[in-house]
Amino acid sequence: MKTLDRFYIHGEWVTPAAGSTLVDVINPATEAPVARLAMGTAADADRAVAAAREAFGTWSQSTREERIALLERIAEQYRARVPELAEAVRIEMGAPVTLCNAMQAPIGLVHIQNTLEVLRNFAFETTHGKTWLRREPVGVAALITPWNVPLNQIAAKVAPALAAGCTVVLKPSEIAPLDAVIFAEIMHAAGTPPGVFNMIFGDGPSVGAALSSHPDVDMVSITGSTRAGVEVAKNAAPTVKRVAQELGGKSPLVVLDDADLKTAVSTAVAQCMVNTGQVCVAPTRLLVPRTRYDEALAIAAATAGALQVGDPADPATKIGPLSNSAQFDKVQQMIGIGIEEGARVIAGGPGRPEGLERGFYVRPTVFADVHNSMTVAREEIFGPVLCVIPYDSEEEAIAIANDTVYGLSAYVASGDAERARRVAARLRAGTVRVNFAPADLTAPFGGVKRSGNGREFGAEGLVEFLEWKAISL
Repeated sequence: MKTLDRFYIHGEWVTPAAGSTLVDVINPATEAPVARLAMGTAADADRAVAAAREAFGTWSQSTREERIALLERIAEQYRARVPELAEAVRIEMGAPVTLCNAMQAPIGLVHIQNTLEVLRNFAFETTHGKTWLRREPVGVAALITPWNVPLNQIAAKVAPALAAGCTVVLKPSEIAPLDAVIFAEIMHAAGTPPGVFNMIFGDGPSVGAALSSHPDVDMVSITGSTRAGVEVAKNAAPTVKRVAQELGGKSPLVVLDDADLKTAVSTAVAQCMVNTGQVCVAPTRLLVPRTRYDEALAIAAATAGALQVGDPADPATKIGPLSNSAQFDKVQQMIGIGIEEGARVIAGGPGRPEGLERGFYVRPTVFADVHNSMTVAREEIFGPVLCVIPYDSEEEAIAIANDTVYGLSAYVASGDAERARRVAARLRAGTVRVNFAPADLTAPFGGVKRSGNGREFGAEGLVEFLEWKAISL
């Protein structure tokens, strides 16, 4: 069993400061420990921030060509280790092997390559009349990333931060540290200058709070729950640092009455359940015309019932375990609350799937007879749980879709492209996908309302790490 008892600070693997403790890293498919991880303290945060602050003076003055060269080397090293990264994600958070190979590992490389394309053509300087305008790096950026699609969030923050000229301290999730250690090795092998990239582990109340409140951190970028985002914002407020937040979601899918119902509903179920439902943009509220409600329920139940739940190492597996015991308990609790509040289970339900007595496995669950005031329709469950809600008119569907504190993503299914565009424009969400169009990883991504602020991906992801300077001539 591995012991991960080193942090990456100032270009070296260093021993944590006094007070560090070791915790088990659990394979969610077996509930067995696969590694021991050192948990840092505020003192480790201080060391990492000091290294980033020292390096900022030089890296902030680096040329576009120097930053491009570094990102190209990072991409090269990353590409060589994609198979290891995929295996790490499978072991640490239980994603099915096919998903790890097709998305979980390669998506990090996509973000690095996309950032490279932006950097090659980005206008850091312009003029406004006689005023010289420069876009300069914000400074030292603390990056706090989650466990559900870990390499997506790590790469989507680290690459644009470095491209902007910022130096970073990365705090990955302690639940999914195996891929993060490989990522730090990639950064080292690529010849990242000492202090430009630093990585420490620790929980939110200790290391996360120390980073977000640190006077020498200029910006915090967090992907996580709304609760975690609120805590980061509170901690950051006294030092007036920039905070970018990509938080929770409760995404609606509005199936209009002219849509291909079978395609829309079956695809909605599949996308809700992918990664065992642990996706912030998952369409977890399925809104269908009341006149076709029973038909939609039958399609949803059949689709969910056909999904194979099992060992993530099996290529036939579509649904692996939830990533940890706390998430398993939460999902089970929420399924119970749904039943108590009167929702009807038409697929799945409480407990583990038959034959899976060990591991954090849950049954892909579909609820009928849901109204939008129910807890299961209001709160982010972050598991394979879909609520099907009927509506009587297009106006009512839009009202139900927008009746949420979240606003990360939304979906529209329709046979009429212009009608779909019109409905999409009225949905309060940072991204809207029509007829399950593929996600554009070069377009700005982020939420409104309690789903966060700021944007990631593409040019807007780079802009997030830059500040304007106006020089009057």
